Amino acid sequence: MINIGILGNGTVGSGVLELIEKNIKKIKETTGEVVSVKKVLVRDMFKNLRKLKTDLFTDNIEEIFNEDLDIVVEVMGGIDPTYDYVKKLLKLKRHIVTANKDLISKHGEELLNIAKENKVKLYFEASVGGGIPIIKPINECLLGNEIKSIKGILNGTTNFILSKMYEDNISYHGALSIAQKLGFAESNPESDVLGYDAARKLAILSTTAYNKRIDWEKIKTVGINEIDQVDINIAKEVGCKIKLIAVSEKNGEEIYASVRPVLVKSESQFGKIEDEYNGIMINGDAVGEVFFYGKGAGKLPTASAVLGDIIDVIQSKNKNTRSNCLTKGKITVQWAHKNSWMLRIKSSDKSKALVIINNIFKKHYKLNKGNINSEDVVIFVQSENENKLNVKIKELEDFREIISVKSILKLDDIL
Repeated sequence: MINIGILGNGTVGSGVLELIEKNIKKIKETTGEVVSVKKVLVRDMFKNLRKLKTDLFTDNIEEIFNEDLDIVVEVMGGIDPTYDYVKKLLKLKRHIVTANKDLISKHGEELLNIAKENKVKLYFEASVGGGIPIIKPINECLLGNEIKSIKGILNGTTNFILSKMYEDNISYHGALSIAQKLGFAESNPESDVLGYDAARKLAILSTTAYNKRIDWEKIKTVGINEIDQVDINIAKEVGCKIKLIAVSEKNGEEIYASVRPVLVKSESQFGKIEDEYNGIMINGDAVGEVFFYGKGAGKLPTASAVLGDIIDVIQSKNKNTRSNCLTKGKITVQWAHKNSWMLRIKSSDKSKALVIINNIFKKHYKLNKGNINSEDVVIFVQSENENKLNVKIKELEDFREIISVKSILKLDDIL
């Protein structure tokens, strides 16, 4: 008998409980063990009084600590008080399965080492990509590879917003409002739209792939809140879409890492990912590029990943946990490759601005106006790397006629 506790009974927590009860027979056939949920920690007991098995629920964490549990599933989210609860449970020799990207990106290494000291497991497949299996493939299926790079759409909320802006020709705020009404975005959407959620997930993936400790706060992070309908129309003019792309790449001892809006070809793999779906591309030295695609969030997709970890814990409970004392990765934030960039230049005097632009960028492609309703000058330039581009942008901005310059990386050359 495997006794399970669950911290949290919201969207994911209730999904985990549902899937466990639905699959008890299958779990026994797979693992040889009968599983039983003994306690579920809830924030509000009153909301759960009408549910069946009301004795299952508690709002007292001490009941979880004192219960004879083998595995505790953490789906509360956040850091406080979750970090303290998980830390204590590991020291009580409880295996932990979590979907908490905030917790893992900030305290993952420490908690993994506490788990090792106490000979228990800490699994976190559901913390990245929702229902998409990605942590286990990196740790197991791709173990024979040196991972060279990771590229991905890791946040369903921002992808939904950008999809709506593109398909329905609505503003950023209009698309955000729809996402909130449908439950894809929180009332305070900052973590998603400013790119922090994707950066945390990228840090977890990169730490796992490169065996270096990656601090998500060191990752260059630009959100989608400054993307407007003019940017979307520019993308359409050149056969592209704008996506919030998380990228990390190992270059010797350095690791480039960024999250930012990027122009991708409409018919590319990333260009075809719409609404709340996620996609992750892993490049290994032996296997080449492999692509993972699916729903990045939601009740049952995330619960599915959690249940997979529970089964893994049961099946591997007698295996040793690997050491997780990792050296800190050296992060770089400037794109080092030759690439095209879109520059959208706002000026007080368009004629003078064009002369300045022609002098600084000897070779560039000026976008025909088409359906773009903007007084800005839009050009595409090619640069050997981002540092060299930034030097020219700074030179441009030094002219009083230039009010601002927006730059967006294009992953495929159009020149």
